[in-house]
Amino acid sequence: MNESKISVRYAKAIFAYALEKNILEDVKKDLSLIFDVCQKEKDFVALIESPIVTTTKKQKVVKQIFQNKINLSTLSFLNLVFSNKREAFLKKITRNFLKIYRTHNGIKQVSFTSSCEITDELRQNIRKVIKKEFSDKFELTEVVDKDLIGGFVLRIEDLQYDASVLNKLDRLKKQLTDLSIENNTRS
Repeated sequence: MNESKISVRYAKAIFAYALEKNILEDVKKDLSLIFDVCQKEKDFVALIESPIVTTTKKQKVVKQIFQNKINLSTLSFLNLVFSNKREAFLKKITRNFLKIYRTHNGIKQVSFTSSCEITDELRQNIRKVIKKEFSDKFELTEVVDKDLIGGFVLRIEDLQYDASVLNKLDRLKKQLTDLSIENNTRS
């Protein structure tokens, strides 16, 4: 079975269960935590994806890490994922769950990328502009990309506004290249 279908199927299952049991917010919080751990802790991901470590050992480690931090229903779901040997899909399952959750609640995903950390004042201004333009609920994710020379990239769902210096330099380079080609063809 396609790995995308697997992760979506599990994400839909835990979403439907959480909705039915009226614990959606708790499960969302839990799966957000697990997704963050998968994003930040490479050793954790290496452990759960390792074919050498037994499923039982992986379950024990996951239980030790999350036992007092997540809902029992979420912990049971993790046990199901591991019992079915689908732990390698955990990050994708959590990502898909969060996407389903945002869609269900009409929350747009917004990403603001800049070359350095942003100030609280700028963060508040970004939030005001997004709220004014889209008048929707949204989650703002801030990303620091040291490769950006300056400026920022704002992504709202599938829309992107690239006001980075790097993008401006790329456009200038393309214009100069086009101009050079145009001049060479005239000669």
